[in-house]
Amino acid sequence: MHSRSCPIPATRWLSVCALALSVAVVGCSGDKKKPASQVAAKVNKEELSVHQINHVLQGQTNIGPQQVEAAGRQVLERLIDQELAIQKAADLKIDRQPQVVQAIEAARREIIARAYVERIGDSVPRPSPEQVRKYYADKPALFAERRIYTFQAFTIEATPGQVEDLRGRVKAAKSAGEFVDHLKAAHFKFEATSLVRTAEQLPLALLAEFANLKDGQPMLLPAATGAQVLFLARSQSDPLDLANATPLIEQFLLNASKRKLVEEHTKALRALAKIEYVGTYAAAASAVAGSQETPAAAAPAASGLDDVAIRNALSGFK
Repeated sequence: MHSRSCPIPATRWLSVCALALSVAVVGCSGDKKKPASQVAAKVNKEELSVHQINHVLQGQTNIGPQQVEAAGRQVLERLIDQELAIQKAADLKIDRQPQVVQAIEAARREIIARAYVERIGDSVPRPSPEQVRKYYADKPALFAERRIYTFQAFTIEATPGQVEDLRGRVKAAKSAGEFVDHLKAAHFKFEATSLVRTAEQLPLALLAEFANLKDGQPMLLPAATGAQVLFLARSQSDPLDLANATPLIEQFLLNASKRKLVEEHTKALRALAKIEYVGTYAAAASAVAGSQETPAAAAPAASGLDDVAIRNALSGFK
């Protein structure tokens, strides 16, 4: 559902609209020869600019065309409140407190590092139609054979040894009721509930196993305090065709390629840099040297995508 014309990206469009709106509101003076002011408000001696409003609006992707004006005014009011707090904090010299200075420096480092990573990622080409089709075909449980699952779920408190026993009990149980009888007889503490999950909301590494479940069959998942046992009550087909999946897959593959490129760049930078660990960190670094890769150089997930990315992208699909 794309227009045949070349659309302006949403964030850029919002920026343009907000800029036009703010200039019209602040710079309107009846004299068309005067340049429009870039000042949106003055708080004591400090000015708040139109660009500050635009910067905030660019991060708000859920704003519709009719909401731009109201959103811009709300942003300005928040900026005024923020500026008042900053000015008062400066009077009290809060901005010079060590923890505040450290937080500002940490934020600065994060922003600069993220900008560098984004610049590297900008060089990655979009995936080809062939790559998209292959990914779609390789993940039938996520797309062409996507299902919505309804489970009877049991969250059980158990020790590691008890979890192994439960694994055998789960396989032998003929029904959820029979399994509950065992939990009660063995005095396990557990909670029972009903869960509805789409394919992308399940652990992706186990999605093929979930896809093979028949009604009434169980799955045991280890948990922090024991285990979660899911009996499939029923499921229904809810496929995602290639046309609708394409933009999602393109974004998945693009993100995976960006992540891989950033990891390669970071690994190369580490190889060229002189890095010296000091104190207790030196001993810890020596202990793991050569035994495992650094987090930055670690390989991407086997699926090529992380669970969170897929769930965020597919959540809300109808």
